[in-house]
Amino acid sequence: MLVGVPKEIKNREYRVGLTPASVRELIVNGHDVIVQNNAGFEIGFTNEMYVAAGATIIETAADIFAKADMIVKVKEPQAVECAMLRPGQILYTYLHLAPDPEQTQALIKSGAVAIAYETVTDNFGGLPLLAPMSEVAGRMSIQAGAHALEMSQGGRGMLLGGVPGVAPAKVTVIGGGVVGTNAARMAVGMGADVTILDRSIRRLQQLDDIFKGTVKTVYSTQDAVEENCLASDLVVGAVLIPGAAAPKLVTRDMISRMMRGSVLVDVAIDQGGCFETSKATTHENPTYIVDEVVHYCVANMPGGVARTSTLALNNATLRHAVAIANKGWKKALADDKHLLAGLNICEGKVTYEAVARDQNLAYVSAESLVAA
Repeated sequence: MLVGVPKEIKNREYRVGLTPASVRELIVNGHDVIVQNNAGFEIGFTNEMYVAAGATIIETAADIFAKADMIVKVKEPQAVECAMLRPGQILYTYLHLAPDPEQTQALIKSGAVAIAYETVTDNFGGLPLLAPMSEVAGRMSIQAGAHALEMSQGGRGMLLGGVPGVAPAKVTVIGGGVVGTNAARMAVGMGADVTILDRSIRRLQQLDDIFKGTVKTVYSTQDAVEENCLASDLVVGAVLIPGAAAPKLVTRDMISRMMRGSVLVDVAIDQGGCFETSKATTHENPTYIVDEVVHYCVANMPGGVARTSTLALNNATLRHAVAIANKGWKKALADDKHLLAGLNICEGKVTYEAVARDQNLAYVSAESLVAA
């Protein structure tokens, strides 16, 4: 199979779909890889390194899309990239379709086979291709939030950990999954007063054991969300419904009553955001203010630490990329129910139920298309 790696074009997105080491694995398995000129240059992966691994360097994205059987990316394809996809071509990347009907329609129109990293599952009920970026985003959320709390950023002028004689900042993390756990770990490490909200008693018990009393765990209700948001200097939105739009747990009314200069970091923004006032921002212009509350809603947070993120992502995605290349998409998906869960759009049909439901589209099961 001919595998293509275009350069990412989203604002300040420097991650790359395959590292030179990943390219070498595909080459060893008998495949050919073409990589766009300088696709990984910004994070230290030079053209020479890709050539040494066995890849061929191609000048333009148009040539990559025109030639490759499978496109391996990081971020969801932009409109110009969707227009270059062709029927039957495999797209293997993050998609985050639920809040993005325009991308969904473009992928349907393309006829491509679109496999989304974020909905691939594992034996433990997790999302293993989303997890590494969730770890990064969770940790970054506290760095970003701490910076946004500075006066120069419009924040309250709070140091997250305080100093002797001065109380630390109060941090509320909504959601106790991978993002929330990593956010809490960073916040605790910086000395903040941390509360985690979640709707799973079992998860709250696990978090209590993990943090050994260094965080407060609270069962998530509307009252609990409101009470903790109003009392917090920094609120991290870390909720996830796999493949579906994020619920708006923090309302505009709550935000209007938060302390002036407090900060919201919406890590769920890729799925539409969990704050009612959220809108996607970029690394170039990461924040905006609503009702005197600072909002940080960067839609590709891990792109800010692109080298770390690329290495972590490739660790998770590579084995499936090799399987798809070795077997073709139908057999690879038929042989692995967890990879099958990643199929979101296939040859003009929506194959992920949450996306179809959120956008009121016809749904066709992935199983039926693979078996056909």
